Amino acid sequence: MTTKQPDSLTYRDAGVDIDAGEALVDRIKPLAARTMREGVMAGIGGFGALFEVPKRFAEPVLVSGTDGVGTKLRLAFEWGRHDTVGIDLVAMSVNDILVQGAEPLFFLDYFACGKLSVDVAASVVGGVAKGCELSNCALIGGETAEMPGMYPDGEYDLAGFAVGVVEKARIIDGKSIASGDVVLGLASSGPHSNGFSLLRKILTHAGARPEQDLGGRALADVVMEPTRIYVKSVLAALVAHGPAIKGLAHITGGGLLDNVPRILQPGLAAQLRRDAWVMPELFKWLQREGGVADSEMHRVFNCGIGMIVVVPADKAEAVSATLAAQGEKVFMLGSIVEQARGMAQTVVV
Repeated sequence: MTTKQPDSLTYRDAGVDIDAGEALVDRIKPLAARTMREGVMAGIGGFGALFEVPKRFAEPVLVSGTDGVGTKLRLAFEWGRHDTVGIDLVAMSVNDILVQGAEPLFFLDYFACGKLSVDVAASVVGGVAKGCELSNCALIGGETAEMPGMYPDGEYDLAGFAVGVVEKARIIDGKSIASGDVVLGLASSGPHSNGFSLLRKILTHAGARPEQDLGGRALADVVMEPTRIYVKSVLAALVAHGPAIKGLAHITGGGLLDNVPRILQPGLAAQLRRDAWVMPELFKWLQREGGVADSEMHRVFNCGIGMIVVVPADKAEAVSATLAAQGEKVFMLGSIVEQARGMAQTVVV
């Protein structure tokens, strides 16, 4: 008895379209080209990207960060909003390395899916390139992985990796923060990329529709507003004021309550005034529709504050003016105090 030989199988038969992958690379190259900056030696297309640390740094220290977009992607899939999550991806990493005073140098992305849609992937990576432009960060490499059976149709996952540089003598570590310093807050553009598991639960509970009005805008537009990138404004403030900027905290997962303590020494606390800023309408709506307690709001969401800046009291006005001139909305949130027994390191009073 003879066994029938199978027809010749291809990678496409297994669910991987090499031609689509090559078409995506062709779409990405001009997007990446717009992000080039000093130091790039070889970017998209090689096995590895080459970058030379600019010679203007005397004692360069590299600072790296990685992040994703979290369950905000669920709404991107459901609402067909793929053009801004790439900005979120860049923002979450470059804002993280910024808090140590680092200037972002380059970025790499990882896009994984079950079946590659060139249009969707190009839309996502277009957002990545836009985020890199906003942070003067070169998009010099990445990976697109088409893995049949790993992801449902129409879904994908994202990861991003940023590398920056700071002069060793200018690293911001919060060690000089002292009682009496002022806490400034820079306005967020929305929920950024945090708290979306609770946010989506509230949307479902409220029976919310993406097109419904919220403060004169469609709910989907407000919710999917990309994460604000603070790089250019904060770097400008660092150039203008140097050591006056004692500490920076990116308000990500953990909200105001859990992120500010990351830059405080033992025995110090940040006391923020509840009346120092007004929560944007989206957060008010989420709190009302979800019946969320104040403490939970402050621990899950940024509540309208995306970056914290700690400065001496006599420099607060000048630093605020510089940040405002760079386009930031600045709030004087409160001050650093001695931590009393049993007191949390961040309190909102």
